[in-house]
Amino acid sequence: MTKSDPPPTTSYTPPPPFSNTTTPLIPIYQGAEAHLYKTTFLTPSTPAALKIRPSKPYRHPILDRRLTRARILQEARCLHKLVKEGVSVPAVLGLDWEFSASPEGNGAGGSWLVMEWVEGPVARVVLERWERHIKTLGRNHGSQSQDVPGDEGEKVRGLMRKIGAAVGSLHKAGVIHGDLTTSNLILRPFSPGASTESRDEDEQVSPSMEGEIVMIDFGLASQSVQDEDRAVDLYVLERAFGSSHPRTEPFFEEVLVGYRESYKGAGPALKRLEDVRMRGRKRSMIG
Repeated sequence: MTKSDPPPTTSYTPPPPFSNTTTPLIPIYQGAEAHLYKTTFLTPSTPAALKIRPSKPYRHPILDRRLTRARILQEARCLHKLVKEGVSVPAVLGLDWEFSASPEGNGAGGSWLVMEWVEGPVARVVLERWERHIKTLGRNHGSQSQDVPGDEGEKVRGLMRKIGAAVGSLHKAGVIHGDLTTSNLILRPFSPGASTESRDEDEQVSPSMEGEIVMIDFGLASQSVQDEDRAVDLYVLERAFGSSHPRTEPFFEEVLVGYRESYKGAGPALKRLEDVRMRGRKRSMIG
């Protein structure tokens, strides 16, 4: 479970009980609202992802506690509901919505959520490797064309349909992700212990796209059955492909195919997506 971004550069005192364990907290990602670490939970052989929402000293203490508690509980509730519905997301192992960083209980603290550790690369890394591979193929054949070979095209279509099916199962369960990007989708290998991350990163080698799509980072998630919210979720994902994966963007329609196949109520949401696209284009033109 990694976003493949630079790890935190600032030190942070782990909250209890993680401050008392011999297992080190390996920094994975640091955002404006939360820090993500790899650690273990309950047993040394149980890898876990620890998400810490530190308190914000610039906010009023009462408001800070209320916001931090509400956000961590909302994320945990969404994950718990999705696991019950059979959606591929990390399972919640534990949480503390209000801890103190000092033994006396008066230091700045925050909240933490510990989840199942998901092995595998994020979809962003897989697609970036694939795009470099396609570019290398064209260069080796002396072609500047953007055409994708048939076998490679079918391969990426399959991955896109799996992404669409994962989003369909999410929306079917009545949850909106709020930040659907390829950095928040993990390609978990089907075989336990196998890792698509260990594949040769040589641009001559096409990356593996075998595995299951697991959605992560539900910090902005909410529970909703509104087609508008579902359409916005899809639109955010579409824009992510357009900005980060230009060679893959022409295949985005396959995402919608997988979405429609996995979610019987997809029709109204996809129709609303057209309206959201129109608003997005109009906003881009106006500036």
